[in-house]
Amino acid sequence: MTKRILVTGGSGFLGSHLCDRLLDEGYEVICLDNFFTGRKQNILHLIGNPLFELYRHDVTFPLYIEVDEIYNLACPASPIHYQRDPVQTTKTSVHGAINMLGLAKRVKAKILQASTSEVYGDPEQHPQKESYWGNVNPVGFRSCYDEGKRCAETLCFDYYRQHRMPIKVIRIFNTYGPRMHPSDGRVVSNFIMQALRNEPITIYGDGSQTRSFCYVSDLIEGMSRMMQTEADFTGPVNLGNPAESTIRELAELIIRLTGSKSRLEFRPLPADDPVRRRPDISLAREKLGWEPDISLESGLKETIEYFKGVIREEG
Repeated sequence: MTKRILVTGGSGFLGSHLCDRLLDEGYEVICLDNFFTGRKQNILHLIGNPLFELYRHDVTFPLYIEVDEIYNLACPASPIHYQRDPVQTTKTSVHGAINMLGLAKRVKAKILQASTSEVYGDPEQHPQKESYWGNVNPVGFRSCYDEGKRCAETLCFDYYRQHRMPIKVIRIFNTYGPRMHPSDGRVVSNFIMQALRNEPITIYGDGSQTRSFCYVSDLIEGMSRMMQTEADFTGPVNLGNPAESTIRELAELIIRLTGSKSRLEFRPLPADDPVRRRPDISLAREKLGWEPDISLESGLKETIEYFKGVIREEG
């Protein structure tokens, strides 16, 4: 019998790529989204596939369906989106986790919780290991997302300890690729859109802060492998690219790849913005046999081509 898999946030950037992957593997896929940040054009090519269903639903409300596995990806993930309605962001992480864990408990489904590197805050440990508890401001502008995801992890592990439920927790580091929202405020999409329009590339701070960038297909591979691990392995597991780049280096690379005439423009650093962010993926290598394959330059070329199409559509 074909496995039925629920993907919450399924029309978003990561969710839509995950839906593609699961359908390619022959599973029935239920894509659930309230379209707060998810976009229908990300999954339009799947409409009509007999194995694909689309539900408009908000995970902060209970859901009653029968499924075998759940990937809980629902939550705005970029600062410009999750700060637009911070109360709803926290509710999506916390109430959403409660509702999806409740559903998983009722139907005896395995559940994967998409957590984030933001649980480490502005880290004092570098690179960040899963054992690190983080340095998070619980009352800052980013805390609706940071603390919401931390609470979602807590709920997962309490359900595991109290009900012996099969849970999987991943911590996703910066991921990029086609289908990113063009105005999500993330550094890769911002820089590419500005470069393609020959606008000034806005760098917050002096550009020396670092990030590690994982291409979306690598991330989805890691997510899939995590779901398939043995029942007693819960994570959390870091998924990201350990290759570290400064923000200025990223901007200069994008200018070169696009042939842009953009110049760099420096602005004040936002509150609680991490200075360094890089995953230690030793556990992913050991337990999943996983590490990223796609180089930053190769991934950026694919992403740039996608955004060229977005600009053409805008006219």
